[in-house]
Amino acid sequence: MPRKPALRGRAARLARLLPAGSAHAARTPFVLLVVLLLGGGLICLLVLNSALSEGSFKLNDLQSDTKNLTDEEQALQRDVDAYSAPDALVRRARELGMVPGGDPAFLTPDGTVKGVPSSAALRSSAAVPVALRPPETVASVTTPVPSQAASLPSAAPSAVPSATNTGR
Repeated sequence: MPRKPALRGRAARLARLLPAGSAHAARTPFVLLVVLLLGGGLICLLVLNSALSEGSFKLNDLQSDTKNLTDEEQALQRDVDAYSAPDALVRRARELGMVPGGDPAFLTPDGTVKGVPSSAALRSSAAVPVALRPPETVASVTTPVPSQAASLPSAAPSAVPSATNTGR
């Protein structure tokens, strides 16, 4: 085996600072550390990619659910609009036997009555078609003649007790 040449000067001083052992022994832990870091990084990327994919699928499902619920809400709103249309309300009220109310009367704070109320019963026979009236009233109800309408009893202001304010 050939001998190493002797170092002189600056090279000799630097050689004394370095350990005299084998250089391969110090390299093994470093290589293992690098391999572990690379493997751990790859595993972390795999887990992160799986989590993002799962989130993407959940987001897609939630978006489709939102679309379905929005469509259902719009259909229900169309139904509500159809039921609350004025002509539909009138038709359903007549089917239930309801009639338009008479002229209202108002009570003032001091207890007097303003206005002359009219009964809805006077208009009920003319307002409700015979086909929609209850069977027991069809035979007994006749359309009043204007001279008879004045003589029929109605909710007059005398039906409401008028209180005079004597305390003030």
